[in-house]
Amino acid sequence: MSTAQTSLPPGPKGLPFIGSLLDFQRRPLQFFRDLERTYGGMVTVMVGKQPVLLCFRPEHIRYFLVENPRNFIKPGTATGAGLKLFLGDGLLTIDGEQHRQQRRLVQPAFHKHRVDSYATTMTRYAQETVDSWQPGTVVNMASEMQYLTLRIITKTLFDVDSIEQTRQLGRAFDAVISSGPQRSAVMGRLLPSFSARQEREREEGARVIDTFVYGLIEQRRKMNQDTGDVLSMLLAAQKNEPGSMSDKQIHDHVLTFVAAGHETAQNTLAWTMYLLSQHPHVRARLLAELQTVLNGRVPTLEDLAQLPYLEAVINEAWRFYPPAWRQARMAIEDFELDGYHIPAGTIAILSQWVVHNLSDIWGDPENFRPERWDRQSGQQIPQGAYFPFGLGPRICIGMPFAQLETKLLLATILQRYVPQLAPGARVVFQPLVTLRPRYGMPMHLDTNDTLTRALQAV
Repeated sequence: MSTAQTSLPPGPKGLPFIGSLLDFQRRPLQFFRDLERTYGGMVTVMVGKQPVLLCFRPEHIRYFLVENPRNFIKPGTATGAGLKLFLGDGLLTIDGEQHRQQRRLVQPAFHKHRVDSYATTMTRYAQETVDSWQPGTVVNMASEMQYLTLRIITKTLFDVDSIEQTRQLGRAFDAVISSGPQRSAVMGRLLPSFSARQEREREEGARVIDTFVYGLIEQRRKMNQDTGDVLSMLLAAQKNEPGSMSDKQIHDHVLTFVAAGHETAQNTLAWTMYLLSQHPHVRARLLAELQTVLNGRVPTLEDLAQLPYLEAVINEAWRFYPPAWRQARMAIEDFELDGYHIPAGTIAILSQWVVHNLSDIWGDPENFRPERWDRQSGQQIPQGAYFPFGLGPRICIGMPFAQLETKLLLATILQRYVPQLAPGARVVFQPLVTLRPRYGMPMHLDTNDTLTRALQAV
């Protein structure tokens, strides 16, 4: 017999009928951190009549994602809510045996040798981007990085390099992603519905994307050859194991890869450049490393092992501004955690935004300090305290791709320009599925003269 309590952890009472719904909707980032400071590692909040468990400790992250992942599914996978409305049955939205089988089929497309083969494409497109910029001008770095990362992912996934198609897809994904997350799998129908305009834009965006992906599947099947991209790998898996993967599943997988891949990378690059502009001592040290190792040339795959501070800067940027700021799980069976007996069907939210900012783990989490990731002298970080790409068997399959792309693109861009936040720019969080800058990221393009001054200041 269990001696655990049968009640949920304490939390705010909230408003009649709606509970803490408005806080979830209007100020989720501050709300989550305030809850941890007030109630500690586990909190129950009411969203309408539904209790939602918020978990803020590394040991909780391990419990859900590493130690007991089979007892939890993603909310909305059975009902079609949340991301499933858009992504269908991609790896982000399926669970159980279906997820394990599909991940096994998809995994070869993300093996190290396959991902490494994309390095030249990444740096070539990054060079073309900086070639199009004019020194001394201001660009919206968020949209520039969206276009660049979308070009890369459409080339590596589909072997497509059409400027017009890339821009069209970018507009379509913006329309879907910007409106879609309002229908949260956690909060369900409690949130206000789309406006008629948003619904039309979302539907049109989805139609453009569907037409593009299904058209490519049909075209590639007629070609019957491996063009070195991810779509070729998926079609090969479908052919080698008949019945294992439908065209719709291929469509849903590549849709997931495009949406998650370029969204994560564009936000990482924009936020990292913002952080570098705000921390000149970090920027100077990074530029010094790039100058010493690369001396102005384009980075290669082999160079990355010689750029540890670049890796540390990116790791710290992912801690500071995690691309996915929270993730949710729903219990299949009752479970016990921290002395509480939690019933099946309970939804739990795990927040990178909070856990990456715990003072007892990080010491000075409010400081952007890449030195904490030094391989020799850096601090010891317990498992579960840092999970920008998740953990356990559902860790993001595209993590190696994102790590490689972010390093190569940042190193290539900083060889030519040192972007600085434009005067008067409004930097405001937009916490959707990912953590976007609401008003973009206007940045002034300083040239190599700034690089020289920065190096002299080291």
